[in-house]
Amino acid sequence: MTPRPPRADEQVYSRLAMLRAERGLTRQQLADAVGVHYQTVGYIERGEFSPGLAVALRLARLFGVPVEAVFSLDPFPPLTADQLTSADHVNRRTT
Repeated sequence: MTPRPPRADEQVYSRLAMLRAERGLTRQQLADAVGVHYQTVGYIERGEFSPGLAVALRLARLFGVPVEAVFSLDPFPPLTADQLTSADHVNRRTT
């Protein structure tokens, strides 16, 4: 069964696709890690489904970030070139 699209006042924005891509995870790998179906990951990434609290918390824990870094009630601002450059610099230093 396909989840019903959220109403405008229920919209939850997500950085899930970006976080998943940064870690090099497939939807299936991410789904297996948090105990959901791989299609659910796609629905969340496209904003067609809002996860329950337990799934949102498991996703945040998996990525090692606060849940607010993954989900928001307001659209996330686009990442600037400066943020991408500094994030890349940090990644290079820590690897």
